[in-house]
Amino acid sequence: MLDRNIINDMLHEAISQGGDFAEIFVEHKKSNNISMTDKKIESAASTIEFGVGVRIFNGYSFIYSYTNDLSRDSLLNVAKKAGLAAKDNKKDIEINLINKNIKPSHHIELNPLNIEKSNKVDLIKRVSNSAYQYHNQISMVDINYLDYEQNVQIANTENLYCEDKRTRTRLSVNSIASRDEKKENGFTSSGAHSGFEHYNQIDLEKLGQDASKIAMNMLDADYAPSGKMPVIMSNGFGGVIFHEACGHGLEATSVAKKTSVFADKMGQQIASDLVTYIDDGTISNAWGSQNIDDEGVEMRENTLISNGILTGYMIDKLNSRRMKMKETGSSRRQSYKLAPTSRMTNTYIANGNSSFEDIISNTEKGLFASKLSGGQVNPATGDFNFAVAEAMLVENGKITKPVKGALLIGNGPETLTKIDMVGNDLKHQTGMCGSVSGSIPVNVGQPSLRVSEILVGGRK
Repeated sequence: MLDRNIINDMLHEAISQGGDFAEIFVEHKKSNNISMTDKKIESAASTIEFGVGVRIFNGYSFIYSYTNDLSRDSLLNVAKKAGLAAKDNKKDIEINLINKNIKPSHHIELNPLNIEKSNKVDLIKRVSNSAYQYHNQISMVDINYLDYEQNVQIANTENLYCEDKRTRTRLSVNSIASRDEKKENGFTSSGAHSGFEHYNQIDLEKLGQDASKIAMNMLDADYAPSGKMPVIMSNGFGGVIFHEACGHGLEATSVAKKTSVFADKMGQQIASDLVTYIDDGTISNAWGSQNIDDEGVEMRENTLISNGILTGYMIDKLNSRRMKMKETGSSRRQSYKLAPTSRMTNTYIANGNSSFEDIISNTEKGLFASKLSGGQVNPATGDFNFAVAEAMLVENGKITKPVKGALLIGNGPETLTKIDMVGNDLKHQTGMCGSVSGSIPVNVGQPSLRVSEILVGGRK
């Protein structure tokens, strides 16, 4: 990593040229990626990233520069140019970096970087074989494996200095079922802020089989009906709809600019009183967790909605200035090449009191969305549409048959108020979230829940 004396000199150079706050972010990241298609290894790559970012605030604006030239002269020059670009408010600030001790919250037993590649390939083969064995009409299985160790240093002119290590691994499966000219796919994944031991803690065969099960269900499915109806969303990845339609709107990135539908609504009822919505970056070994955020602030549990009342936002350092509210440990970025901003970590709707069986049995006619896929959301209005990857009809209080082609069309704030049953079976699922500071690991989660009415787009 970078010598602390050089970091100190960079901060001096940056703040002496302009601005009122300077920050250095150093990243050293080692990654491994392996992909298998049709039982053949398609690629196996190991990469190393090492670079430094310099960020300077001038009031409510900022300048960001980065480099992977780690020579002293280059680093000081980058800091100087960033400071000059910040223009006014030159500061003569005494910098005395104080080491912030970070308590590791995510136990790592088997560092993936120390695991032989052949062992990782064997793991992938196990999952691939289980996916193919589910049914003879599974025609193709794609497996992607990822692990990395990211070491960071963060320092700023408020005398903060800290270091952190993040170790993550994830495996995803995409199965394709084929019959005549028809093709359908199913997707599953599992990941953690953890070591290779993660794969000893999950059922690898089930991971592959679940992807194939979704593909086969959709291959045999009729097209979904259309119209307004109750929609039951499965626990786990069902939470992606609230991640998109609600979570992004609670990030200070949009709230501070008043481009969020939830801006200026603190303390107001914005959801059913059954809804408590939480972003928690402290969950041990969870995919979206870290010890500290990318500004050196300790991760915390942030309750965003409590029994339907808006109680908090996710706030980074720059937007805390704009909003005059305290940072919440929510500042994240993909790499040193991007400035951080407020982002989600592990975001979920908390458990309610209903069982999944109660929710189904109390629904005369509706749609059970057991797996969602991609969608689009307008954060200014909350309007969304989401494709349903796997769905079932609910008729007379029972799940009857699979249907495909369903599209959920609605408005985030309105949907939050129409949640009328919340289950007690909370589950988290891994995903990647893209925004202005890049693509980052997040968990989405929820118990099973029912929305009393959503417009479903289908073919019937």
